[in-house]
Amino acid sequence: MTTRSWVPVPEHSDFPVQNLPYGIFSRAGEPPRAGVAIGEHVLDLSRLGADAGLPYAEDFAAPALNPFMARGRDAWRAVRARLTELLTDERYRAAVGPHLVPRAEVTLHLPFEVADYVDFYASEHHASNLGRVFRPNQPPLMPNWKHLPVGYHGRAGTVVVSGTPVVRPCGQRKAPDAEAPGFGPSVRLDIEAEVGFVVGAPSELGSPVAPADFADHVFGVVLVNDWSARDIQAWEYVPLGPFLGKSFATSVSPWVVPLDALEEARVAPPAQDPEPLPYLREDEPWGLDLAMEVECNGTVLSRPPFRTMYWTAAQMLAHMTVNGASLRTGDFYASGTVSGPEPDQRGSFLELGWNGTEPVKLADGSTRAYLADGDTVTLRATAPARDGVRIGFGEVSGTVEPAREAAGSAGPAEQQQ
Repeated sequence: MTTRSWVPVPEHSDFPVQNLPYGIFSRAGEPPRAGVAIGEHVLDLSRLGADAGLPYAEDFAAPALNPFMARGRDAWRAVRARLTELLTDERYRAAVGPHLVPRAEVTLHLPFEVADYVDFYASEHHASNLGRVFRPNQPPLMPNWKHLPVGYHGRAGTVVVSGTPVVRPCGQRKAPDAEAPGFGPSVRLDIEAEVGFVVGAPSELGSPVAPADFADHVFGVVLVNDWSARDIQAWEYVPLGPFLGKSFATSVSPWVVPLDALEEARVAPPAQDPEPLPYLREDEPWGLDLAMEVECNGTVLSRPPFRTMYWTAAQMLAHMTVNGASLRTGDFYASGTVSGPEPDQRGSFLELGWNGTEPVKLADGSTRAYLADGDTVTLRATAPARDGVRIGFGEVSGTVEPAREAAGSAGPAEQQQ
């Protein structure tokens, strides 16, 4: 039996009743609070509880989803079941209808308070492309890559919601023919089209989380653009890894799609050879069939397929905690750049333009090796859901603003090509 909502939902909407993603919104003169997206509306959960018996209604008055996320999977499922009932049974129209707010009238905020942030490197196609670009006479993958999900700890304080401007970062850069580094705005500003996973239920310090327990801890999924300054990164990352080239901005979509909305999107990941060590093995793998889209200034540049990711989100979580590191509510980790096997499936300008040697052409006739000031990049994604519909993640978008003068510098930041 097909599930339909009494709330009007346009055809091909990202937000049918099979989705019900959570976000934080506000209206003019009112405080931020929690809602779910349904069609062209946001259902105000903070004011629904008293009228419709929604469990944990007190959590939804908070300006972040963390109080509700901390309650765990049983609570998440109970609220989702009740919301589905309220939005599909005509008996509840009178009680629920007054709490539907047009999405066009709201401001969306960062949906959760970020605790820690980890970025992975889980696409074999992306990692292989970078190996071919930077190590053309060597094997494309490093020896450890197929034995563990490679990752690094990022900066939680610069995770921002979609729509937040991205200021071009400044830093040290060294041109290949230069004797010493210079300082100035990044001239190789890039994107990374990623998928992020938001932790709800914490874990105990010293106790690893097994892949089988992934869904007990991860609340939901967002889209991520992990902006990258490739020139700053190239000079700084040896021997300790990414730092300032990655920590200036990470954009996330404002809607958190619950894991339970993605059951129909689960697929087997690519075959893993060699077989992972026991702590990374999955009896029921968490590969996901997400169709992504990368757009720059209105031109769709690529459509990366998340189903090709070598390491799954459950394996990333297991590796992140195998040393006993604990999870906290609001921990957030991302997949790393999503790229497929074809040129039009690459999730970064570094790959799309092959490190500047094959610039990307936009619809207005201009070309890009990397991002210019004023460029707007938007990521979208959809997934199959029950009842044969597709659900969406909304979008994550950001516009590049010019660099600002560095504190303590004698004058405008120097330009070094």
